[in-house]
Amino acid sequence: MLSRAFGSHKTSLYFMKTSKFSYNATVTRCIEVTGEIRILQVCLDNPGFKFKAGQYTMLGLLREAPRIPEAAVEDEGDEPGGDPMIRRAYSIASGSSQQEYLEFYVSIVSSGALTPRLFALKEGDRLHVAEKSKGIFTLDKVPQESDVLLVGTGTGLAPYISMLRSEVLANRDRRIAVLHGASFSWDLGYRRELESLAQYNDHFRYIPTISRPQIDQDWQGFTGRLPPFLDDPAIEELCGFALDPGPSHVLLCGNPAMIENATVRLEARGYQQKRPREPGNLHMEKYW
Repeated sequence: MLSRAFGSHKTSLYFMKTSKFSYNATVTRCIEVTGEIRILQVCLDNPGFKFKAGQYTMLGLLREAPRIPEAAVEDEGDEPGGDPMIRRAYSIASGSSQQEYLEFYVSIVSSGALTPRLFALKEGDRLHVAEKSKGIFTLDKVPQESDVLLVGTGTGLAPYISMLRSEVLANRDRRIAVLHGASFSWDLGYRRELESLAQYNDHFRYIPTISRPQIDQDWQGFTGRLPPFLDDPAIEELCGFALDPGPSHVLLCGNPAMIENATVRLEARGYQQKRPREPGNLHMEKYW
């Protein structure tokens, strides 16, 4: 397969032996949330991968890797170039103390280069995981005594799952709430885990909402897009703490339009964006 892709057996051996292009991890579990959302658990060949909750790493597959049959035609911008490996950044959802595997929460882009290939992976299949984690979307700059509201759309929930699993719930002096938005209730990944955490931890609140209730008519919970929740006087009761820039921090992750809209509303409340070498209590990570 590799020799056909690159012209010679010698060339294929070069790519297999070069760490930049080689597969170094195995899919150990593939959980289908919906037809368009999956959770991948990946075991690395070399243990000891270090990361902070909220960080990301790069996943990669060779361009010759199969795509799922139902995927749309691949975008021209992702046509093969000089790099035989397609790589994209994905937030890590597993806890930072979890050594057995890394977990990723992935939504398909049907015309994209990598996700239709990731969705074709089965347990036991191989892929590439970058050797290092990256990113500053962590709780490092959030004081231990600060309350935290985690706002995310879709798979923008992933870094928050890592934070909850890693450190947040161990600090019972900090009140924390997750406001998660999706199109439909079946798109609310990790819902059972978050509902269980809320049930057994009185300092944690989970607020799921969907934006298309006219289709998902059995849903009995909150509806609407996320930013208007930040203006609603009831948000503080839902969170269990005051949405005040003094004692609290807000994190935003996912859809850039949501982040921009929410930022305007939060800045009106007095929140200030965290920037490099500048203080702030509003943190964000845009997914595209």
